[in-house]
Amino acid sequence: MRALHVSIRQIGNSQGVVIPKPLLEQLGLDNKSGAEMTIEDGALVLRRPARPARTGWAEAARRIAEAGDDELVMGEFGNSEDSELVW
Repeated sequence: MRALHVSIRQIGNSQGVVIPKPLLEQLGLDNKSGAEMTIEDGALVLRRPARPARTGWAEAARRIAEAGDDELVMGEFGNSEDSELVW
């Protein structure tokens, strides 16, 4: 891809650039997911954000519970001092 010149603009107390919509679409970036920004070898790099850890876990746990497949595999076990605990 050929280089594209963009202007640096004042945005409040910061400065920024406007990224053309076709470039954002090509990269799969939007204002909902945001982007990860790094500096690599003197270049400013934008990437699609990595999926957050545990994405989808709550939904998967719900489906497992609804299917009745959430029973304990190892069974209950306790510590020798548990009998001394007062609830």
